[in-house]
Amino acid sequence: MTPPADTDRYKHHRFPPEIISHGVWLYYRFALSYRDVQELLFERGITVSHEAVRGWCQKFGQDYANRLRRRRPQPCDKWLLDEVFLTINGKRYYLWRAVDQDDNVLDILVQSRRNKKAAKKFFRKLLKGLTYVPRVVITDKLRSYGAAKREILPGVEHRQSRYLNNRCENSHRPTRQRERRMQGFKSPGHAQRFLSAFGPISQHFRPRRHLLSASAYRKEMADRFESWVEVTGTAWAA
Repeated sequence: MTPPADTDRYKHHRFPPEIISHGVWLYYRFALSYRDVQELLFERGITVSHEAVRGWCQKFGQDYANRLRRRRPQPCDKWLLDEVFLTINGKRYYLWRAVDQDDNVLDILVQSRRNKKAAKKFFRKLLKGLTYVPRVVITDKLRSYGAAKREILPGVEHRQSRYLNNRCENSHRPTRQRERRMQGFKSPGHAQRFLSAFGPISQHFRPRRHLLSASAYRKEMADRFESWVEVTGTAWAA
């Protein structure tokens, strides 16, 4: 039995990769604070400070999320875009989010404006690294979307309706839950960093359960946990 090659990223850490990845999983999967994770680990006989948990999440959270994102299938060709406001230190910001027709979060971006320039920046971020364009883009009636889409995706169908976009609007709910649990984000950068990692990790463990039988759901979750073990480098290969 030999460990996988990428375990080098855990060098100089006091705890083994299995504990570190489990702590990161707890924090991003459930509405827990760093101290909550510390307590759950302590119940299992693992004495670690909440600051160590914070360091694990900051160092490995985005890395895990990026690896999960690279593993997922190509998104569907129908994109739904929406923005929701965030109040950070008394100032209003906007969280831009895009999902596909199967509820997969494509990307997020925290910005201080929701004008044409902000919409164009979000479109460019969405398209970065992609080898295809969507068939249709669905948004609410914010004019910034139409102005930006005409320049960035001129040949793509654009549907604007407050009712067609419910899927994307509902995708903001987990963010609101974590925002309340964290008593608000500390800065726009903090919101961007947390949500960039939170989205892929949390969603990876949230299949569309209402479409699956009990046996199919158990199999799907077993597959996803197996992927998590591979992504975090805690698997042992023969």
